[in-house]
Amino acid sequence: MKHTISALVQNRVGVVAEATDVFRKYNVNIKSVSCGETEDFDVSRLVITVEGQSAEVERICAELSGLDFIREVEDLARKDFVDRELALLRVSITRDTMSQVMQIFEVFRANVVGMGQETITVELTGDQEKVDGFIKMLRPHGIRSLCRTGVIALRRGDED
Repeated sequence: MKHTISALVQNRVGVVAEATDVFRKYNVNIKSVSCGETEDFDVSRLVITVEGQSAEVERICAELSGLDFIREVEDLARKDFVDRELALLRVSITRDTMSQVMQIFEVFRANVVGMGQETITVELTGDQEKVDGFIKMLRPHGIRSLCRTGVIALRRGDED
């Protein structure tokens, strides 16, 4: 099962490495990790996505909660939340494929951010499924470079 773990952590050196060590200890592979400052400069939000058994992820969350630099940790898997990811791609283009590639960009609401003689660079924001679908549609045209940010996520609604 896919789990999205959101943790509020102290904004200090080594926090991401220490937190990800807990996943290594349980031999759970991290699919994506993202960390950035929140509305409070002293606090960062660490978002980690993994595939794993619920009991195993519960143990990881419990251990994370016990670390001195963690303020709050939550597995969003069974909660109502919104997640997004940013992807940048450089795709091969020719005169013959340009209109097809641009149609794909339009369908996915992607934005062109750069253009060369043989490639076009595009950005896309969406959930993982949207980004995966976009990449799948562009593969036949030749993806020259690809970079994904990893998932960021927040709970929906008014609860903290």
